[in-house]
Amino acid sequence: MLAPLLGITLAATTFVNAGNAPSTLPFSDAVQAGDTLYLSGNIGQNPGTMTFPADFKDEARQALRNLGLVLHKAGYDYRDVVKVTAFLSDMRDYDAWNSVYREFFTGPNYPARSTVAVSALARGAKIEVEMIAVKSH
Repeated sequence: MLAPLLGITLAATTFVNAGNAPSTLPFSDAVQAGDTLYLSGNIGQNPGTMTFPADFKDEARQALRNLGLVLHKAGYDYRDVVKVTAFLSDMRDYDAWNSVYREFFTGPNYPARSTVAVSALARGAKIEVEMIAVKSH
């Protein structure tokens, strides 16, 4: 392995599963490396019923709530989030996404963010969101 040769110490890695996604999916809800938590993308599916809300804003809220469950399972919260990436199946939902986003994150120091349009998302979702969080000491 190259890291020890370069004098780099790799952080301990912890895999986090909050239990809100089917266990048959081949990925972890999040991976913690040192103080950084990398959260997998979450769609706005209700983990209890596996259904989507009819309204885009409600689906976006659910996606962010799902990520909140993962954050809390790992001992983080929304204040620790430093980067958000959102994938929208319809860019006409961009303003609605901004509105919901402001319910979870308040300025003036918002996380860095990217929002991109995609042709389709898993299970017919309208939005998928992923995050990176760093634990503040």
